[in-house]
Amino acid sequence: MRVTNRRIKINNKWKAGFLGLLIFNGVILLLLLALIFWPVSNNEFPQKSALDEQASSEFYIQTTKQNLNNLVNAYIEKLLEGTDHHYRILLEDDVHLMGELPVFSSTVPLSVRFEPIEQANGDLILQQKSISVGLLELPNKKIMEYMDRFLPMPEWVTIDPDSQEIYVAVTDMDLQGNFAVAVQHMDLEANNITMKLVVPYETLGIQNVSMEAMQDLFQ
Repeated sequence: MRVTNRRIKINNKWKAGFLGLLIFNGVILLLLLALIFWPVSNNEFPQKSALDEQASSEFYIQTTKQNLNNLVNAYIEKLLEGTDHHYRILLEDDVHLMGELPVFSSTVPLSVRFEPIEQANGDLILQQKSISVGLLELPNKKIMEYMDRFLPMPEWVTIDPDSQEIYVAVTDMDLQGNFAVAVQHMDLEANNITMKLVVPYETLGIQNVSMEAMQDLFQ
C-alpha cells in the first residue's frame, strides 16, 4: 500500500507539473498574440482624405557654389544657343555676371555684382552691388536697361532697372516631371546653399492609388 500511495503521489505531481506548464505556455501564447494584433496608432494606414490632401513630398538638397555654378551656366549656354550674345555667372562671395553688351557696331565688356537675397516664397532677388561697362561712364540704371534689352533671359527672370535688381522667380521654372524648385537658404560666403525640391505624386503616377491597394502591399 505504501508503494502504491507513493506512486499515486508521484503521478499527481507529474500531472500537476504538466498542467502548470501547459497553462504557462498558453498564457505566453496569448500574450504574444495580443502583442502582435494589438492596434498601434503609429502603424495605422492614413485615411484616403489625408492622402488626397498631401499631393507631393518635399526634399531638401544641400549643394555648393561650384555645383550650382555649373548648373546655372549649363542652362545659360543652352539658352544662348543660336544667338550672338555671351554672358555667364560666377558664384563667389556674391553673384558675378560677366558678359558683353552691344554698343553701336561693337561690344563692350559687362561686369555686374549682385547680392543674393532669398525670399520667403523660395524665389531670389539679386540686388546690384557694383556695375561697369568697359570704360564707358553710364548711370547704373541705363546699364540695367541695356541688360534688359540685349541680354536674353529666361521668362522667370525679370530685370528691374528702376530698383537695380533682378528678380529670379525660381518657383516658376518649368521643369520636366512637374517638379518644383525653391531656394531655402543661400549663404555664398559660407558656401552653404540649400534648395527645396517638391515632387508631385502625380508625376510618379501614384495619386490615384487606393487604400485597398496600399494595404495589399503589406499583407
